[in-house]
Amino acid sequence: MVRIDAAAVGAVVLTLGITAAAAQGADADLVKRGQYLVTAGDCVACHTAPGGKPFAGNYVLNTPIGKIRTPNLTPDKETGLGNWTEEDFARAMHEGITKDGSYLYPAFPFAWYTKVTREDVKAIFAYLQSLEPVREVRQASEIPFPFNIRTALITWRTAFFTAGEFKPDPNASAEVNRGAYLVEGLGHCGMCHNENKIVGNSGLAGKLGGGVIDGWYAPNITPDGHQGIGGWSDEQVVTYLKTGAAPGNQPGVAAGPMRQTIEESLSKMTDADLKAMVAYLRTQKAKETYKVKDVQAFDQVGAPGAGTYLSYCSSCHKPDGQGVPGAIPALAGNTSVQAEGPETVIRVILGGLGAQAGYAPMPAVGAGMTDSQVADVTDYIRNSWGNRAPVIQDRGVVSAAREQTRTMLVGNAPCGEVSSPELAKAFDGAGAAEALRDLKPEDFIPKIDELLPKIKSAAGGLKDEEIVNGLTSRFCQIGRDNPLYEKVGWHSVIGSFGSVVYSQLKNPEKRADTGMKPGAPKPN
Repeated sequence: MVRIDAAAVGAVVLTLGITAAAAQGADADLVKRGQYLVTAGDCVACHTAPGGKPFAGNYVLNTPIGKIRTPNLTPDKETGLGNWTEEDFARAMHEGITKDGSYLYPAFPFAWYTKVTREDVKAIFAYLQSLEPVREVRQASEIPFPFNIRTALITWRTAFFTAGEFKPDPNASAEVNRGAYLVEGLGHCGMCHNENKIVGNSGLAGKLGGGVIDGWYAPNITPDGHQGIGGWSDEQVVTYLKTGAAPGNQPGVAAGPMRQTIEESLSKMTDADLKAMVAYLRTQKAKETYKVKDVQAFDQVGAPGAGTYLSYCSSCHKPDGQGVPGAIPALAGNTSVQAEGPETVIRVILGGLGAQAGYAPMPAVGAGMTDSQVADVTDYIRNSWGNRAPVIQDRGVVSAAREQTRTMLVGNAPCGEVSSPELAKAFDGAGAAEALRDLKPEDFIPKIDELLPKIKSAAGGLKDEEIVNGLTSRFCQIGRDNPLYEKVGWHSVIGSFGSVVYSQLKNPEKRADTGMKPGAPKPN
């Protein structure tokens, strides 16, 4: 008869339990690290379609060779990564080759991701596999012949792609190497900020010197003092990366794809990593991508665009282009305004901006301008008050930008959603829907004055810009199709509404149009 030692069995069971718990804890740590890395890479931006589930793909990338729809990264076995192994995923990241052996288009930034360490790739895959599976069949991309033949990509790969993980520079500090790893790897900053996009991350790309991406101009981020970050302090750059606006003497707020990148990725990264990225950027060669010319015509009375600026822009940005500190960004001395390309300035004029980082929303003033007026005022802004930038040579850039610009503030895109449940509840509790229905522009101030104290009381922990953008979205949902606003024009109506909400939040004691104090009864 075999005697079983109960103590020994208990010890084995206890050991197995401890081992399993340790393994489970290690897996949880791996997934958590992967989540941070996925955030640093801003994977959600390209793998989430408008109105779709996060990471489920079908986002449309507009590329020089056609429209590419992104794949589903969730672990759905039929439509996502559910049947992929870690080896499959690593091959895609490091070599740009998919599970079936075909080449990936370089719209997927494998030219940067090849530098990501295998340990980090493992963590990223672990996080993606932890997501809720979403069944989302990938729609067909629209790529014409001959670019739809993937085997032809061998030519591009031979010329412009070199595989290989990141190798630290032994002569650089640990901080600079960490920054290099993020900028040149997961962050794939050059995907937007390189001058030449078609050559990937090769030596021909015009590294970080700025360039056009999807109709916007991603600025020079080398240490150049005029066009880049040379005139910015480290604190200013880090704050900009976290919030979309810089403190001190550096004007401007983030717009376009950069604003989304900040909201979804950079604002959620650690200060140490952001500082490391800045430290690395400081080591790059400063690039002057165009020669500054002295364009005196724009400093004179009657200069092209001066009248348009006076009519549409000067009340907020001021005649001297200095804006209002902390509320309206300055245009004078603004490095983004003075970028080589005018695309971002044009897109902001045409499409407006929501409130962010304490700054007011900007109405879509360009929706009421002709293409010629937009071009003239863009040149004026970029070459006045000491600013110097190339003038627009091809006026067709404005009509092309107008065609691409789709925003709620113009009225040609869906109204925004109130994503915060707390804010939505506050709106409902304040009776916002009823208050905003059939609201005449002349009643904006008194009605908003009634709503805001109730909303702030119920949602006191939210930032002012969240309330401004949320209430403007709710107004859009309720009022955009109202015939009441047809004569004035929707872009003017919603622009005025957002501006009033912002001003009432920031300066509740001022009631210029009504002479009323907060809480005072309305006149009969």
